[in-house]
Amino acid sequence: MQFLDEAKIYLKAGNGGSGCLSFRREKYIEFGGPDGGDGGKGGDVLFEAVNNLNTLIDFRYKQHFKSESGKNGAGKNKTGLNGKNLIIKVPVGTVILSEDKKKTLKDLSKEGETFKILTGAKGGRGNYRFKSSTNQAPRRFDNGDIGGEVWVWLRLKLIADVGFVGFPNVGKSTLLSVLSNAKGKIANYPFTTLKPQLGVMRQNYKDIVLADLPGLIEGAADGIGLGLKFLAHVERCKVICHVCDVSQNLNENYLTIRKELKKYDNTLEEKKELILLSKCDTVETNKIEEFKTELKKITESEIIPISSHTKFGINKLRLSLVKICE
Repeated sequence: MQFLDEAKIYLKAGNGGSGCLSFRREKYIEFGGPDGGDGGKGGDVLFEAVNNLNTLIDFRYKQHFKSESGKNGAGKNKTGLNGKNLIIKVPVGTVILSEDKKKTLKDLSKEGETFKILTGAKGGRGNYRFKSSTNQAPRRFDNGDIGGEVWVWLRLKLIADVGFVGFPNVGKSTLLSVLSNAKGKIANYPFTTLKPQLGVMRQNYKDIVLADLPGLIEGAADGIGLGLKFLAHVERCKVICHVCDVSQNLNENYLTIRKELKKYDNTLEEKKELILLSKCDTVETNKIEEFKTELKKITESEIIPISSHTKFGINKLRLSLVKICE
């Protein structure tokens, strides 16, 4: 299934039904009087967060959503049926934004959580409502109100136990494929993951959701590269795994990532953290210890050397992930 984490959709609440103009016509009743019923209320538009969805791909093919309008009133004081509510199901973690993306209308972060964004319009009054001592045969009735409409943005922030972050080409996708059954794009040439990939790691009878997030570069918090789209997904991860390529400048790259996370949201610094030294099969063992010693000067987080190619350190990583996610 293709992953889509942002979509713009149009919503419209149901119109109200019109009131009815009617008079009683019954045998032996000389002055029947008005009996026009009211129109029904239009349907509401609601969002519901569900667990069996993990992408907004459905909204690529359908962008317009309208709830049912209320039915018109009828004679014998019959009120029209109310329009059915429209419930739009979205993945848990979906944020509903205004059309200009400047205002957050609702953050649906829990399963079963609902949000009514539009209320159906009122139905019109039938002529029975206008009966009075001075107007016993009113011919007046109201049309139903017009339902409200709005454009909104849906933005999905993945909810995962562990999020792999790091510069492009440090081995995040390969690591995800080793720890889970996820099959992201892996190749022997430089490229970066463009869309988040999810996988589930089962260890000690426990399932841990892993997220391979698009590569981060300097200036991401200001929107450079995949920027804000990447950082939005980090917010919901319980644990941040910094994947650092031992063939690159470890300390500088690690500090750059930390800087971007802090610049985007100060609370990201408080999340649990693991540091993974990837591609350790490409360097000597004594070099790995040197890298760990240097990194320990700037962080107190656990450092685990790994190699997705030879599976070196993978078992230790699995146990550490279980422990830190408790």
